[in-house]
Amino acid sequence: MMRGESVVLEIAAGVADERSGLACSPEVRFQLASVSKQFTAAAILLLADQGGLSVDDPVTRWLTGCPSSWRSMTIHHLLTHTAGLPHWLDEIPGMDPTSHLDAATEMRLFQAAPLRSVPCDCWHYSSPGYVLLAHIGQRAADQPYGGFLDTQLFRPLGMASTFVGNGSGRDRLASGYCDGAPVPSFELDVFNLGAGDVWSTVANVARWDAALATGSILGEASRRAMLEIQAVVPGDAVGETGLLTVDGYAYGWFIGTAFGRRVIYHPGDNAGFVALNAWFPDDDLRFVVLSNEETTDLEALLPELLAELAS
Repeated sequence: MMRGESVVLEIAAGVADERSGLACSPEVRFQLASVSKQFTAAAILLLADQGGLSVDDPVTRWLTGCPSSWRSMTIHHLLTHTAGLPHWLDEIPGMDPTSHLDAATEMRLFQAAPLRSVPCDCWHYSSPGYVLLAHIGQRAADQPYGGFLDTQLFRPLGMASTFVGNGSGRDRLASGYCDGAPVPSFELDVFNLGAGDVWSTVANVARWDAALATGSILGEASRRAMLEIQAVVPGDAVGETGLLTVDGYAYGWFIGTAFGRRVIYHPGDNAGFVALNAWFPDDDLRFVVLSNEETTDLEALLPELLAELAS
């Protein structure tokens, strides 16, 4: 947890990988799961700032083989989960998140799945929409998606411990667990590209948050667009609680209120991992939690955050 440039709370506990005996520490890298969507949104906005695309571009400009029902779908709709696309396994048959599949097959499965609603009609969370954004981004940039993030975001921001993909051969990687038992990882090179594919450390995520807060990344118009409500989120769509009220979705961030304070945040969960990146802009407080135990109750940590806010 950071307030301004100062670390006010840092905790590392537990085992990162039982097989190697690696302990959790600030240097260990965890899957960010859906917190990864922030980087996908930033990549698209960077490309927009560079003139490579527009958020108003139709998806059909960048992707081939799209069904006629996608004709009015835009990049903005993908960014805000208003494209009408379905979510993962319960809505798109034939997908195994832990097995490799080629990008063309995944795209055909997406395009064959019926829309839940016409684009722009309503909000429905869809990770496949962010997979499509990654494909659009790499076509507009004319380079692999992971390479674009590395050269345009991670390196310029000094996020040396952050990368995209399965992580084979990398060091300091946490393994995922559920109730203490190891679980197979989601496939991140293709299946979860752009939607939940980033590995990072708490310190690197905090560095990312600071860059957004200070405006050192993205043009000002793009930065505002990324952090302001773009679509209203129905309360029953995200399981609101007494601690948190969700007002809307920006680009890669939820916008809401927690403890009576404005909060910009995104949770994430992959097999064996959960993550939370939260920013209280009026308090200049940033709160990052990464866990390799998927049963971790992130909401149970919020009272501790409230105590820190009140101090």
